[in-house]
Amino acid sequence: MPSVVGMLEQRELGARRRVDELREEADRIQAELAVAELEWQEWVIARRRVDTVLAPDGGSTADTEVTGDPQDPDAPSAPRSAVKPKSQVPVWREGQDWSVLSVDYQRILQTLADRLRLHQGPLTCQEMAAGFGMDVVPARVEALRSKAKRLVSRGWLAEPAPGRFTLAQGVAGPGGAS
Repeated sequence: MPSVVGMLEQRELGARRRVDELREEADRIQAELAVAELEWQEWVIARRRVDTVLAPDGGSTADTEVTGDPQDPDAPSAPRSAVKPKSQVPVWREGQDWSVLSVDYQRILQTLADRLRLHQGPLTCQEMAAGFGMDVVPARVEALRSKAKRLVSRGWLAEPAPGRFTLAQGVAGPGGAS
């Protein structure tokens, strides 16, 4: 007759294998999603460029650079000087001020800067949602995750472990000074 401990170890091993399988599948899906999002963003950019060329003013973009959220291709475009809540996240560069980002993105950066200053380490999107006073429901958490991932891809944030975010190396306080 098998021992209770032996049976528990078998169950634990089975559960651990299942977790490993699911993690591998989640990693594969995340990679596939990243590729699909990149392709989508490229199509959005292509459509906007065609819209610019076909614009009544002859497609002159000398005075304004069009921005918009690639996640919302039907959102109206706005000049870069007027940052809108749904503005595109620029690639981070040394000395860049946070004011180029929308308020939502600045709020994420400020929260992570405060944690870094207090030596508290990375933060999950669920923790961010709770800290922002949002309902911690999948829709809210995924919206924050999307923003955080966008900030990671543009160099503003780092993701040292899956789903845990912190400021990227060199990114400093709201003044942009490092």
